[in-house]
Amino acid sequence: MLQAFDIIGPVMIGPSSSHTAGAVRIGKYARSILGKEPVKAHIRFSGSFAKTYKGHGTDKAVIAGILGMDTDDARIRISMDIAKEKGLDFTFEEADIDGAHPNTAEITLTDAQGNTALVQGASIGGGNIIINKINGTEVEINGKSDTLVIPHRDVPGMIAVVTNVLADKGVNIHGFSLCRDHKGGTAVMTIEIDGDINDSVQDAILENEHIFSCTILKAI
Repeated sequence: MLQAFDIIGPVMIGPSSSHTAGAVRIGKYARSILGKEPVKAHIRFSGSFAKTYKGHGTDKAVIAGILGMDTDDARIRISMDIAKEKGLDFTFEEADIDGAHPNTAEITLTDAQGNTALVQGASIGGGNIIINKINGTEVEINGKSDTLVIPHRDVPGMIAVVTNVLADKGVNIHGFSLCRDHKGGTAVMTIEIDGDINDSVQDAILENEHIFSCTILKAI
């Protein structure tokens, strides 16, 4: 069901909800996935983003999100100046990402310790986004709810393992998706939940030997 926000879009700075507000949210989500302050950012724009990002301020918007700004932050217009002051090394590239939505950004962030996060997301209108790849693995996250991202070995019973933990902890699931690279390889659960989630849930999930990691991504 559509909500009013989905129709009229967010409170925002900039000329276009798709090219500015959506780009801010993709950048902010990439920062959340890295989990630390980025020192380097490489942004590849595809489709309409690649053609119009300078005129529509998509470059400023995505940098603002990477810095942690919200869609209504007046500093979006000077975000690249702020990024330089903070020592963030950023570059842009026009690309043709096969099969990607017209408004797609692929962001590679690096922290001071050399850890990286590679995030691909699309701005689908009204400030709404879909994150469709994290570190090369396909996902489907809209960023509106707290979300668990759980890479694991593709063996029987893993969905039950995780959902049983969530049930025991009183966590309600309202969205679930599962992708895998190949049978018996690595699979990734993305689970959207109602309300907050605490570290005890994360710890309980990580007790299973087949689970590689469990990341809690806050709604943006």
